[in-house]
Amino acid sequence: MYQSLKSLLLKTMPEKLLLKNELFFRKIYALFFTGRNYQCPVCNKKLRKFVPIFEDDFLCPCCGSLSRNRRLFSILKKEYLKNSIKILDFSPSRCLYRKFKSNKTINYTANDFCGEFFADKNMDITNLEEPDDSFDLVICYHVLEHVKEDAKAISELHRVLKPEGTVIIQTPFKDGDIYEDETIITDEDRRLHFGQEDHVRIYSVKGLCQRLESTGFNVKVINYNEKPLNYHGFSANETIIFCKK
Repeated sequence: MYQSLKSLLLKTMPEKLLLKNELFFRKIYALFFTGRNYQCPVCNKKLRKFVPIFEDDFLCPCCGSLSRNRRLFSILKKEYLKNSIKILDFSPSRCLYRKFKSNKTINYTANDFCGEFFADKNMDITNLEEPDDSFDLVICYHVLEHVKEDAKAISELHRVLKPEGTVIIQTPFKDGDIYEDETIITDEDRRLHFGQEDHVRIYSVKGLCQRLESTGFNVKVINYNEKPLNYHGFSANETIIFCKK
């Protein structure tokens, strides 16, 4: 139902106008989910239920957060969001962009190269226009699988990170080795091989960690396991990579 409503609005309203009024529409839609069974940690609203969407994910009807957004925000709030911390975030979700931009105690910069997300800058991740040792925290969520020259991107993440800073990375993962093939270039073939038309590889956890370590990162992998349909709507199984310089 959610996807149908979204498609209908996109067909009947210019996208810019829809985005401008997104929170108003969500406020109305969320009335149908009023309850106390669950709580979104991003917007703090209590819900009767989350909205089931594609790939067994669950969306908050109030702020639009996905399961991975809620987990990420919970981690950041607990461990990283200190006064004056300087953050670089690549292609953030709208819910987190709004949340971080409203927090005047942090120095938050959102970047999106293609202009598809809310952003403050439009830098190429393989050639960042930032000085060395600039950021305390870099968030790179579901970005590297889109980047052809990921070695350059990883090198840039390392370069702009302050000593003792942290890069938090997540991508889709598979078992075994990294799967990539430069001859796979059509949208149809990329969907077939990599799961999405704008993906250029599928990482394995081990393979991505090796690429990160070869650039000089110290890497820690954390696997989060939750009961399905848990109180905060986290993914039941989720892997996140934490990199220190």
